[in-house]
Amino acid sequence: MRQRLGEDAERLFEALDTDPAVSIRLNPAKPATTFDGEQVGWCPWGRYLEERPQFTLDPMLHGGAYYVQEASSQFVAHLLSNLDLKGARVLDMCAAPGGKTTIYSTLTGREGLVVANDINHGRAMALADNVQRWGMGNVVVTCNEPSHIGAFTHWFDVVAVDAPCSGEGMFRKMEEARTEWTASSPEQCAMRQREILKEAWKVLRPGGTLLYSTCTFNPTEDEGVVEWLMSEYGDELETSDRVETMDEWGIVRSDIGPWQCFHFYPHKSRGEGFFAAIARKRDGVARRSMPKARRKLFTQPAKADVRELERWVTDGHSFRMVGDDIYAYNANVVDDVITISEYLSVIYSGVAMGRIFKQRLKPEHALALYVGLNRDVVPVVNVSLGDAQDFLRRQDIAASQFEEGINVVAYEGVPIGFVKRIGARCNNMYPKDLRIVKL
Repeated sequence: MRQRLGEDAERLFEALDTDPAVSIRLNPAKPATTFDGEQVGWCPWGRYLEERPQFTLDPMLHGGAYYVQEASSQFVAHLLSNLDLKGARVLDMCAAPGGKTTIYSTLTGREGLVVANDINHGRAMALADNVQRWGMGNVVVTCNEPSHIGAFTHWFDVVAVDAPCSGEGMFRKMEEARTEWTASSPEQCAMRQREILKEAWKVLRPGGTLLYSTCTFNPTEDEGVVEWLMSEYGDELETSDRVETMDEWGIVRSDIGPWQCFHFYPHKSRGEGFFAAIARKRDGVARRSMPKARRKLFTQPAKADVRELERWVTDGHSFRMVGDDIYAYNANVVDDVITISEYLSVIYSGVAMGRIFKQRLKPEHALALYVGLNRDVVPVVNVSLGDAQDFLRRQDIAASQFEEGINVVAYEGVPIGFVKRIGARCNNMYPKDLRIVKL
């Protein structure tokens, strides 16, 4: 870094021994009035907090009203702000734990589709939990090698590769990032990054946008990989609409050919180390292709069941069953979801509605968090902070505040789950595997 930054490197080293900023990103589809904090300059939904609260005990977090996300990473929202992504197809190739996925989910809207992939099953499961909390219902979470996804040629309008990297940008935030780093890490990571980007290029449609990012300062993985992209695909690349930045943001720009490149250094910008580059695949005629289905997963629910399901959500949904479990999708993307699900390994997609018993839906937890939930179908009851925390612990809360049958439990207007009142008692329907155990 001394070779790269000169005397400025000493300021970077000093910054890496200071406390990182605390930041969150609000969910515009779940507006809440309880958040104070300075706005992150490059993200309209980002907020800096003065101190780190006990996020685990905040019902708003569990209801998906915000996501705890490092400020620099929120820059991807600004990078794509020149594009109208409503209804677009976006692929997030290295998605877990889901911070950037939820940004793309917001940008595409409920009529769009985000495919969020992670090759590690445990991380993909955590990604699915965060997608459910965010509640847009427009994400398919997959667990596949990038080469499997490469079979969907020219399918996506935007492909984002937040590549696994040597993690130098996390040296301030995570002690293990320092201890696990080795001199050989950057070149090893760059090899993997290039392999992932080869598949990303295949699935990006002509005229589509490629977004590449890392959380490292290392030029081997940052500018070096961009230069490799130039050598491989230079004739097919062009500059996307110019991304403007403000001087006070402290972002260092280092464009390479058609690539707009941006560095975040902790001694200059208010966030952790981050690198991002964006360019467009040149427009042209190319045929979109998809692989043949490996299996048939979905069946149609009975018409009588569809009428029951339609009561629970707003208009424009299509329903499918996997076994006895029912899922809801925006009618515009259901065919795409089926195509993806019958070829790739899918962890979660759309909105888990629940199961039908005696012509009535027993709702899944994810439905309570869905922004397309019809709030008139069952009572929505705002509870106190103490009751909300007890609910999230799967403890008993007073039944008298609920009506007989299924109720939505909400805190400050944000749904956090379901309860079922039966006479003088109340069944807590919060999932056991999600309950909080912190006192």
